[in-house]
Amino acid sequence: MILLYDLGIRLYYLIIALVSPFNKKAKLWITGRQKWHSKLVAAVDKDAPIAWFHCASLGEFEQGRPLMEALKQQKPEYKILLTFFSPSGYEIRKSYQGADYVFYLPLDTRRNARRLIKAINPKVVVFVKYEFWYHILKAIHRANIPIYIVSAIFRPDQLFFKWYGGLYRRILTFFEHIFVQNSDSEALLNSIGVTNVTVAGDTRFDRVADNAKAAKVVPLVEAFAKGATVLVAGSTWPKDEELIAEYFTSQSPNLKLVIAPHEIHSDQIDALIAKIGKPAVRYTQYTNQDLSKAQVLVIDTIGILSSVYSYGNVAYIGGGFGAGIHNTLEAAVFGIPVLFGPNHQKFREALGLKSCGGGIAISSQEELNLSLNALLTSAQKLENAGKAAYSYIYSSLGATSIILNKIVLKLP
Repeated sequence: MILLYDLGIRLYYLIIALVSPFNKKAKLWITGRQKWHSKLVAAVDKDAPIAWFHCASLGEFEQGRPLMEALKQQKPEYKILLTFFSPSGYEIRKSYQGADYVFYLPLDTRRNARRLIKAINPKVVVFVKYEFWYHILKAIHRANIPIYIVSAIFRPDQLFFKWYGGLYRRILTFFEHIFVQNSDSEALLNSIGVTNVTVAGDTRFDRVADNAKAAKVVPLVEAFAKGATVLVAGSTWPKDEELIAEYFTSQSPNLKLVIAPHEIHSDQIDALIAKIGKPAVRYTQYTNQDLSKAQVLVIDTIGILSSVYSYGNVAYIGGGFGAGIHNTLEAAVFGIPVLFGPNHQKFREALGLKSCGGGIAISSQEELNLSLNALLTSAQKLENAGKAAYSYIYSSLGATSIILNKIVLKLP
């Protein structure tokens, strides 16, 4: 199994290397790891205690962030080293001020693992949600460094629970403790003899609650939304935008739209505005237009969406007609109902919002029209759904303190 694993790792690297001249993300993946060891050795202060956090990408970073910041507050003498697997996480958060060092995770080979642990020499390691790299985790474990995985979710279809998943079951033995989001995950782990498990919940709830308290005032959005009923559509993809455009065309709602596309290339923004067919303003190009005539505001920049949701009465979260929905919690924390597409079954928070009445799943144009019209024509329905979303968020806080208390106990 280890031989097959090693072959798979090298094949994965080869494929990325082959496509890197033609794919920007693949190129960043390759170039970001060049001379990783010398960069790490040159940067890391060997005399300071290191707490190493690893995140696959941006979503996992948001789950790990509350822990990093809380640990830094409790143990200011510790340096935070943050690694990413994906360029979509690293490139956006490589200047994150809460970490002392930010790097790509090197390819998971025996040699890389040994050199990595020797270069960092961490006192504690935290992997967030996913990422089970055999050689790296084994090297950490053999060095007697405590490893934790946090905000994890386990499902019956994963390799850990298959008859041929022995290698991955062995990986689980490397962890000092496993913090899961729900009792189903705990039961699955118990069924294969893994008992060092705590149901702590999802640290993202703590993160979005902190975000809501520190939400920025966005003057242009505030002026645009004043006195209006507002739909905020966040992280939308073409299929989402097609449905929203058709809703505005066919239903002609007395509603303003703030839309933040996932892709913000200029030509795509132009096409989106043309598709919606309503008077529109682009956030980055606004000068002194008359906002009272605009029905659409396009957020063609990054970094403000979590605050923009505070100006909405209802939210649509994109991605549910593709690989999976984006962050529903960022909107729900402001006490507004959230709508999203059909591909949400692996997202516990979306299922929770649906269950409590704060979230609505749609799978067609008709369902989007009916759901939005039902909310927008009944102030009571809109209020009740918003309250349900708010209560769901604030009844789910506390994962950060549960996890941190256990980790801190093990620190020297």
